[in-house]
Amino acid sequence: MATRRLDQTKTPPSRPRSRGFSALGARVEAAPLAPGLYIVATPINLADVTLRALATLAAADAVLAEDTRVSRHLMDRYQISTPLVAYHEHNAARARPRLVARLAAGEALALISDAGTPLISDPGYKLASEAAAAGIPLTSVPGPSAMLAALTSAALPTDRFFFEGFLPPKAAARRERINALAGIPATLLFYEAPSRLAAALADLAAELGQRPAAVARELTKLYEETRRGTLPELAAHYAAEGPPKGEIVIVVGPPQAAPRLNADALDCEIVEALGALSVKDAAAAVAAQTGLPRRQVYARALRLAGARR
Repeated sequence: MATRRLDQTKTPPSRPRSRGFSALGARVEAAPLAPGLYIVATPINLADVTLRALATLAAADAVLAEDTRVSRHLMDRYQISTPLVAYHEHNAARARPRLVARLAAGEALALISDAGTPLISDPGYKLASEAAAAGIPLTSVPGPSAMLAALTSAALPTDRFFFEGFLPPKAAARRERINALAGIPATLLFYEAPSRLAAALADLAAELGQRPAAVARELTKLYEETRRGTLPELAAHYAAEGPPKGEIVIVVGPPQAAPRLNADALDCEIVEALGALSVKDAAAAVAAQTGLPRRQVYARALRLAGARR
């Protein structure tokens, strides 16, 4: 009987990669993307992803991910087979030239972070900047953002806001930075690590006084919580409770509107406070009451205290 031998030198033709995604029980083929860098917001709660984000991730030539292990959960959930490429703060300087070259060659690359909107407190902005400088189109695919989710759930003014990101980890530098932000007429937003939350709130209270604030954590997840109160109240709560779990956003209300004081009226306020408080505490109290920068009030309080001796 004749036997048929397989030709071991030939490899079967590779099957083209599926450029689709599965959602709500349906399989959807994604339309091709024009070349360029796509900045795609992705969620912590996977149900919050947009259809446009899924289509972009499915159609891209590669997805640049902060942590491919984290991003794999999203890709597997929606059955997206696009290759994942690690792009994070530790390899960004080495990876950027290769990625810009791929973009210049006509590829469509999607940039994501572990969750939320890329470029917010991550190295993505440098890639976007270099791509733009090379004439490569940038496209934003908007979606989840911890900063905006916290702002809209804090019940504080939203007409003006200032996002600071992470405060310095060392106490002296942190208080100096908070003092520099004190006069901004807007709601302030900060990201913070759980282990530093109580200390950061204590410094915010010391520099900004009795401003209303909120601590939002685990946003969009099962144990989502937004705790509201004054800065001293929140500082005392987390000092007693210990570090909470999860990702944290601190939202601080703007300076309280107060009548502008002339120099004589300010001096009267300071002298009255010095009658019962130390120079440091008097300056903090008057700054909180008037909305003036604590450092400015402290400098004046030092001069007045010296003149009284």
